[in-house]
Amino acid sequence: MEIKEITTEQLELKLKNGEKIELVDVREDEEVAQGMIPGAKHIKMNDIPAHLDYFSKEKEYVFICRSGVRSENVCYYLQDQGFQVINMLGGMLDWRGETE
Repeated sequence: MEIKEITTEQLELKLKNGEKIELVDVREDEEVAQGMIPGAKHIKMNDIPAHLDYFSKEKEYVFICRSGVRSENVCYYLQDQGFQVINMLGGMLDWRGETE
């Protein structure tokens, strides 16, 4: 099944317009130390199965990693569990917006 995708530009525009978006960054600790998108929740990729209770089937989540590959894998996994997911294409390498 296809995974929904969003570009970094589309996501930045939605955030600037005040849309409430559930962001989940699946990178490792040393990667997020270099900056995360403000408001993103950090759950490392390998910790996702242990944190399924964080996710609601009523919400849609955008997943972020360095290049978009790990987040895509997480999206496939969670979509199989019945969650609504979107992968951020290009990951933080393509992100030009604010970080914290």
